Amino acid sequence: MIFKDYYGILGLDTNRVTIDEIKNAFREQAKKYHPDVNKESKFAEERFKDINEAYRILSEGSTKRKYDRQWNIRVGKKKNSEKTKKTADTPIKEVFSMFFGDNVIKEEKTIKKKIAEKGEDVETEITIKLEEAYFGVEKKISLRTVNGKMKTFSIKIPAGIRNGEKIRLLEQGKQGINGGKNGDLYIKIKIEGNKKFTLDGYDLVTNLYITPWEAALGKRVNIESIEEKVSLYIPPGIQSGEKVRIAQKGYRNGQGGRGDLVAEVKTVVPKELTDEEKELFEKLSEVSKFNPRKM
Repeated sequence: MIFKDYYGILGLDTNRVTIDEIKNAFREQAKKYHPDVNKESKFAEERFKDINEAYRILSEGSTKRKYDRQWNIRVGKKKNSEKTKKTADTPIKEVFSMFFGDNVIKEEKTIKKKIAEKGEDVETEITIKLEEAYFGVEKKISLRTVNGKMKTFSIKIPAGIRNGEKIRLLEQGKQGINGGKNGDLYIKIKIEGNKKFTLDGYDLVTNLYITPWEAALGKRVNIESIEEKVSLYIPPGIQSGEKVRIAQKGYRNGQGGRGDLVAEVKTVVPKELTDEEKELFEKLSEVSKFNPRKM
């Protein structure tokens, strides 16, 4: 079985540490190597697992004592030996510094500190029309970079993109550090409804305006979906506010199908009547025994 230096994984040089020091070291390393921060790094993912494993062993007194026996044999003795050697080498470094100056030693330390780091990701949001989201569209957006200049990006938005979905542009975020890769640019899509339709998940919701006699007698009517006209049967006695569904005539569901077209019935009464219409309504009021207030 491979022995792992759990103290080294948590950034600790010795096993003579308190539980609070172990906790603090764990938090610092977990934050540094968390997968959400290092999405493209396989090393960070494995390192994060080791960090959690190290904390689980070292935060418990019994498992820490058992582990420390192996650590002292495998790591502790070696560290003490290196420390002794380092002390013996110190006069040589001092002589080296006398002839060549401290800059050489400082430069060596600086090089070691130059670790490549990925740049930060950047996120923005754009609003597109419902039809653009349904059929797909290519958009151009301009963003101001960190140095103040404007940069234009061309984005291909696929047909059927979801509301709130993000498009990722690789290495278009902030610049990497010490030669590291640039961060990514994430563009969040906001779909805007229109006068005809609103988007509800995969369903398209629309209003269906009908007359009182159509509501009472029933009728087949044509209504528009997002890309075609469809026939819809209104059953007799339908009430204002009721909804009628037409399957597979809504928004794309991402699996080759579509949601439903949902028509919400709105009964509309004419504001002005012809003499004949008024006469018919008056006659209806005389012969009809229907009273919605007594239902």
